[in-house]
Amino acid sequence: MSSVPAPAKSPEFKSRLFEGLAPRDVSAVLGLATQQRMSGGAVIFNQGDPAANLYILAQGRARHFYTTPEGQKMLLPWIVPGDVFGVAALLPETTAYLVSTETVIASSLLQWDSALIRGFAERHPRMLGNAFAIAADHMQWALDAHVGLLCHSARERLAQTLVNLAHDIGSNAKDGVELEVTNEDLADAASVTRFTASRLMSEWHRRGIVTKSRGKVLLRCPEKLFTR
Repeated sequence: MSSVPAPAKSPEFKSRLFEGLAPRDVSAVLGLATQQRMSGGAVIFNQGDPAANLYILAQGRARHFYTTPEGQKMLLPWIVPGDVFGVAALLPETTAYLVSTETVIASSLLQWDSALIRGFAERHPRMLGNAFAIAADHMQWALDAHVGLLCHSARERLAQTLVNLAHDIGSNAKDGVELEVTNEDLADAASVTRFTASRLMSEWHRRGIVTKSRGKVLLRCPEKLFTR
C-alpha cells in the first residue's frame, strides 16, 4: 500500500457524502484527504480495529466482510467508486469497525483521519446528515438480508444476490451483464453453501440463464432466475 497526498480534484467528484455541499466545500474536504493505492485482495481494515479513518473509494472495487467466531467469511455489500465506508470514524466517541473491508481489484481510495473529518463535518452539518443516511441504508441492507434468511429459500437468495450484483458491479456485455464473481463469492454473499451455489449455477447455466467462465458470470436472463 502506498500513501501520497491527494491530488487536486474537481468539486464535481461524486460521492453521496458530499450531497448538498457547496463546490468550494467539496474542494476543501478533498484537499484534506490522503490518497491510498492498494493492490487487489488487500485488507483496508479489520473488524474490531479502532475506527481511526473514514474512506471513499475513488477507483477500483472493494467489499465488506464479516468473520464469524468459527472463522467463516461472510461477504457483505460490494463497494464501488464514490461509496463511503468507515463512517464510524465520524462518531464523537472512539469505537471499532464492525466489519472488515478489502479491495477486490487494484484500487485507489481517499482517507481522512477521524479527528480531521469529524471537525470538518461539525462545521458542515449536511455531511453528518448524509453519513447518517448512508448508515441507514446499511441497516436496511442488513434487515433485508435477515428477512431473506428467515423467509426466502436458498434459490431465491442466490437469485436475488445475482440481480443485486448485476446492478451494483455488473458491466454491460453483448448478451447480458457480466460479473467478476466466483461461486464461492456468490455462496458467501447469499448465505448458502458452496455446494448449493454450484448446483444452482450449473442448473441456470444449462437453462441458458447464465454463462459461467473462470471467475466470471454472464447474466443473460435475470427474470428467469426466479422460475423453475
